[in-house]
Amino acid sequence: MNHDSQEPYIELVGASKSFGDRKILDSIDLKIYQGEALVIIGPSGTGKSTILRVIAGLLELDEGEIYIKGKERKGLIEDGNDPIGISMVFQQAALFDSLTVRENVGFILYQKSTISEEKITKAVAETLGLVGLDPEIGDLFPAELSGGMRKRVSFARAIMSNPQNPEANPEVILYDEPTAGLDPIASTVIEDLVRELQKVSNACNTYVMVSHQDSTIRRTADRVMFLYNGKIQWQGGVKEIDTTNNPLVRQFFSASTNGPIN
Repeated sequence: MNHDSQEPYIELVGASKSFGDRKILDSIDLKIYQGEALVIIGPSGTGKSTILRVIAGLLELDEGEIYIKGKERKGLIEDGNDPIGISMVFQQAALFDSLTVRENVGFILYQKSTISEEKITKAVAETLGLVGLDPEIGDLFPAELSGGMRKRVSFARAIMSNPQNPEANPEVILYDEPTAGLDPIASTVIEDLVRELQKVSNACNTYVMVSHQDSTIRRTADRVMFLYNGKIQWQGGVKEIDTTNNPLVRQFFSASTNGPIN
């Protein structure tokens, strides 16, 4: 896809982030465009989830800038308003254990709207339907759900929109290892769901994902970016995974202990 005339939805310029003496992101430049499905890969501990948290506004850069639809973001997400809504699906679903499914999915409406309980219940039911869940589970607690169902509930929460604040409605979803810990069949269900949500007109169609799982990378990515030693070492289309001569990518997908990855 040619993006030459298109403004990036999200852009990192010279993005650097350290934790103690360890530099996790080292002057990274990255552009993400509307409608893209970008999957960030690489060995564990190389900063993939850090990029997601920077984009989400949960971590501040040490150096460099981040632009959201052309507007520079200063500070963290609570310090200002982004021109587009960005939601994040955490690796372990990160649901509130003490809240029901309905209260988890409708959390933003309970917290930041004056919508009636009846309308919230209806909105939650519709959103649960989008992720393939029966609205009847609304009264259950997360502990009563399977791992795959908890993942779906977290997806529903991420795409929930607030009709009283449409500017904040999610247009980008950040997925942190959405299939981690799931069996192959459950992983396929989640992978299909990620792609289906991209096509839903009233949900967002742009996402950035971190994944180690081969099937998830191949089934959910349009563009793949390899992160190692704080730098973007390779990026290309998902079909280029099997044709590139990049030794990092070759070693990663062959699971070999011999190669440039320590």
